[in-house]
Amino acid sequence: MSQQQFENFTASSLYCEKCKAAMPVRERLLLVLPDREIFDYLCTECGSSVGRREITAGEKMLQQAVSRRRPRRTVPLRESTP
Repeated sequence: MSQQQFENFTASSLYCEKCKAAMPVRERLLLVLPDREIFDYLCTECGSSVGRREITAGEKMLQQAVSRRRPRRTVPLRESTP
């Protein structure tokens, strides 16, 4: 079960060779293929590419299904008056 926690990992900061430090990154869609999507991580300071991430079609469908779920709302019980 602990392995499943990190299946949909998204980086917020990565080491940038140009800046010589861990920098915040933004994700940019690089390529769409029939079976996967490839994203590029860009340094927010200098714009250099610092990494990539691939999402397979199955992972994407699972991610969309989870995002569509809405948390259950509980309805407070009303007290009846005599």
